[in-house]
Amino acid sequence: MPGPLQGLRVVEMAGLGPGPFCAMLFADMGAEVLRIERPGTPRNPHDILARGRSLLQIDLRAEGAAATVRDAIARADVLIEGFRPGVMERLGLGPADCLALNPRLVYGRMTGWGQHGPLAQAAGHDINYIALSGALHAVGRAGEPPVPPLNYVGDFGGGAMFLAFGILAALHEAKASGQGQVVDAAMTDGAALMSAMMYGLKAGGRWSNQRGENLIDGGAHFYDTYACADGRYVAIGAIEPQFYALLRERCGIADDPAFDAQMDAARWPLLKLRLADVFRTRTRDEWCALLEGSDACFAPVLDWDEAPAHPHNVARGTFVEVDGVVQPAPAPRFSRSVPPALSGEPREEGAALLRRWGAGEDSAPSLRAA
Repeated sequence: MPGPLQGLRVVEMAGLGPGPFCAMLFADMGAEVLRIERPGTPRNPHDILARGRSLLQIDLRAEGAAATVRDAIARADVLIEGFRPGVMERLGLGPADCLALNPRLVYGRMTGWGQHGPLAQAAGHDINYIALSGALHAVGRAGEPPVPPLNYVGDFGGGAMFLAFGILAALHEAKASGQGQVVDAAMTDGAALMSAMMYGLKAGGRWSNQRGENLIDGGAHFYDTYACADGRYVAIGAIEPQFYALLRERCGIADDPAFDAQMDAARWPLLKLRLADVFRTRTRDEWCALLEGSDACFAPVLDWDEAPAHPHNVARGTFVEVDGVVQPAPAPRFSRSVPPALSGEPREEGAALLRRWGAGEDSAPSLRAA
């Protein structure tokens, strides 16, 4: 079966991080994604975020280049761009220009600070955006500085995922209204929204500003990672009483009264030390044999090499290999609309590509020159 987004046309203005990740999500689901990038951009066979695209390398400053891209946009359902506010307008490819050509177009804009606000024109990266949202403050150990959670929270979670959600919402609305619109996806907004549960817990007095002292930030002894005898780690998340009881039983501490008051936060630091001593008595594999697959809410902490080989990930096809590169498979899964097989290096289709996106035969030579 075709992917669930087959027939959808997306123009992607090549950028970094969240924009390409969002475009990859659409390509993974069967949309035809045309990536516009600068001539001479080097090919990177390990750039997983670029998979599944058609590619047009064109200098947007060259005469007629912007018109060529507008031709493609006129036939697209979605445009994705991640430049600073105003850049696309200066190229003649801003929302007003594109929506005049294609009133049903969903114009997706990906930035860190958003299209307006005092910081809109400032440079920044994931760490800056999640710092402003409050999310970064909450990540790290007690008494230590905040720890950057890679670029999951800003670029990918608060950025690309919210842009994809916004685009799909706008496409749904366009079915009724017949009109496209601009989707302004700011990583500061998305990272803040991802913190909704924590803001609610704080309002109810169940979460504090003290990093590493709360229920699921590593403060609790039953929700943390622990080193094993071989220097590897395991992750424990036994919050519910019945799961906590099973963890105690399997770890041999069911009869230790010190662990009875599970939710007494004042005792958590001491119990973390006690539990750390327990986990250091066995290797990670020995703990897996004892706890994995049980309701003790346990998992081994796997590295980039180990995760693709884990039996659960193998059974679900969580990772695939494309052109020798191991990478995460498209997600989520569908019962009927199975996404197409992944392709590695971006596809170039020359004149056929130009024709499919609205450039006629007569213009093809001049477009190649541009």
